[in-house]
Amino acid sequence: MSAQCDVVGRQAAGASIGFFERYLTVWVALCMVAGTLLGLMLPGPFEALGRLEIAQVNLPVGLLIWVMIIPMLIKIDFGALHEVRQHACGMGVTLFVNWAVKPFSMALFGWLFIRHVFAPWLPAEQLDSYIAGLILLGAAPCTAMVFVWSNLCRGNANFTLTQVALNDLVMVFAFAPIVALLLGVSAIPVPWDTLLLSVVMYIVIPLAIAQAIRHTLLKKGEANLKAALDRFSPFSLFALLATLVLLFAFQGKAIVAQPVVIAILAVPILAQVLFIAALGYWLNRKLGVAHEVAGPSTMIGASNFFELAVAAAIVLYGFESGAALATVVGVLIEVPVMLWLVRMINNTRNWYERGAHAGA
Repeated sequence: MSAQCDVVGRQAAGASIGFFERYLTVWVALCMVAGTLLGLMLPGPFEALGRLEIAQVNLPVGLLIWVMIIPMLIKIDFGALHEVRQHACGMGVTLFVNWAVKPFSMALFGWLFIRHVFAPWLPAEQLDSYIAGLILLGAAPCTAMVFVWSNLCRGNANFTLTQVALNDLVMVFAFAPIVALLLGVSAIPVPWDTLLLSVVMYIVIPLAIAQAIRHTLLKKGEANLKAALDRFSPFSLFALLATLVLLFAFQGKAIVAQPVVIAILAVPILAQVLFIAALGYWLNRKLGVAHEVAGPSTMIGASNFFELAVAAAIVLYGFESGAALATVVGVLIEVPVMLWLVRMINNTRNWYERGAHAGA
């Protein structure tokens, strides 16, 4: 997940979710409502904001997204990649689910529910755009919220940190080709120039900036890094909520005209989260992976890099597109469902360990 990811993400151990973060879905919903109302009441100013672009990148939203994701990326320790050998099976399951299954299953759920099951209730001209947004969401695995999920399901912190670092490294090279492949298979035009621009703008550049900041902060010790991350978190929260207000202000008329669209888009996203979580948990159990590794492995696979998906959707298809709306709906689904999955993983620990020991 995402900069809602970063908002509730804590360093890796000892994390907890406070009152505000626990009800993040409520605040997100309120921002969606506020953005819709502002877009209806003040269409002129928001249209002006929408025209502030350079190379198809909207400047206000681009800046907000950088503010969201850079604090999150500062947490990534690429020096931890050498630990991959200690948890080879868990790493393998997460990489397999994230890159060999998840993008393709999301495309399948999008094709099934959007193009067929619910097509009569959706605007025909937006079907391709909705599916594109779902593909972008499915191809972007979460890199920060998993620190909290790992702690809540009593996961191994070193595994979580190493897996997140490895995922970010893979994402730099795999995100654009996988998205392009699935858009092509779905008969949706592939704008390679803007797709690659999205990767550079929202992965490569902020990752480089974040790692430079991390290196500078660590010169004064781990405590200095942690204190800085605590100071940065409110800015990420503000940027996330402000971005949602802008997105829904740009799409206010469409939302009011067809509110059922949000409920329909939630269906394939929910199906995807539950399917991927079940697959990851089952594979880890079959391979005899320790429960403290299986928990975060499952949660990493099930959650999404919300910020990247939204950013890419905006750059590729525009603020008012169905793709942007589809990626934004993901945040409403993810937080409550992830909390439920954490509870399920904790409650099934004894069942899991009986099977894992038998398969080891």
